[in-house]
Amino acid sequence: MERQERDLAARIPGVLKDRREQGLEGLVGGLDAVIISTEQDRLEPAVAGLLRYTGLSVRAQFEDDAFRTFVLGTEGSARFLVRARKRGENPFLTVNAAEKTLDLPHTRLETFVYLTRDLERYVEIQNARGARFLTPGIIDNPHFRFIQTIPSPYSGNSTGFIEWTGEEGNYAPHSARIYPALPGKPGYPHLSCIHELDHTATRVRAMERNDAILEFMSLTSYRFDFAVFVRSLNSITSVARLEHEGYAQVFTSGIEPYRDARTSGPTELFIRHYGTRVHHMAFRTEDIEKTFAALKNDGMEFLVELVGSPEEGLHQTFSMPSPSTLLVNEYIQRYSGFDGFFTRSNVETLTRATGRQ
Repeated sequence: MERQERDLAARIPGVLKDRREQGLEGLVGGLDAVIISTEQDRLEPAVAGLLRYTGLSVRAQFEDDAFRTFVLGTEGSARFLVRARKRGENPFLTVNAAEKTLDLPHTRLETFVYLTRDLERYVEIQNARGARFLTPGIIDNPHFRFIQTIPSPYSGNSTGFIEWTGEEGNYAPHSARIYPALPGKPGYPHLSCIHELDHTATRVRAMERNDAILEFMSLTSYRFDFAVFVRSLNSITSVARLEHEGYAQVFTSGIEPYRDARTSGPTELFIRHYGTRVHHMAFRTEDIEKTFAALKNDGMEFLVELVGSPEEGLHQTFSMPSPSTLLVNEYIQRYSGFDGFFTRSNVETLTRATGRQ
């Protein structure tokens, strides 16, 4: 067993025991939404890209003093809040200050928002444990209550928690201006084959991988599932799942820390260029061969050709990153009850492809 795995295996029982004893186990549910931030001049292009290349449609658009926000969704999926800051402090500026992101200081998938049935109790427990939130207390809105953590020192992600008190899916805060006219979705038939958010993958540094996973577990009800090592490319992909809930949280790191561009591999090199952040969002896809061909025909560029096969259990591919969000789209189709995220025969190909960014 690798040293990292021995350390992780030794520490996980303590996190699970603490969750049970503190009353956190089961208090947090599945993923409700992700919050993607863009530069102001890239907000509409970001939304247009999601409409053109995924199954998402715009459900709402509103504006308040701090943000202009589009809400996107599709059946069975976590929602997407795509927004641009108008004013106010950005707590993600420090984690966005990497070599290739200095001119995009507000651009990243910032926050994963999870459901909770008792936000008051959750915050009380986490405050006692030393968790740090962006606001002194819970924010009460017309239809929900909300709070989120400060950006993680390990992943750069914030973890948000929402308790719905009214119309579920209505994220407009007090005094928001609602825009009734919504951007339309292209009528391409292949978009009906692209479905819910299946998983996202966050790039974290080799020496902080275990801390990132354990921190995430301490904030949610997710459990570590498995990891796959790609030693030839200095990479580990780790998967955390919530029982009986489809969405998975994936962390990819180096096995060894960054040394130089030639030997450190694409994962650590990505972090060197872009910082710790979400690398890709994966969408469950049907009829993936025809969908892939149609996306290419519509101008989408890819980091890698379609890999895998029905015989191996899945097909998948990575798009080039969006210039508006810096996020890669993964399209994935599983066959015959296959439950994984890659096969051992294609994980190296996918990992290597990220080096093209």
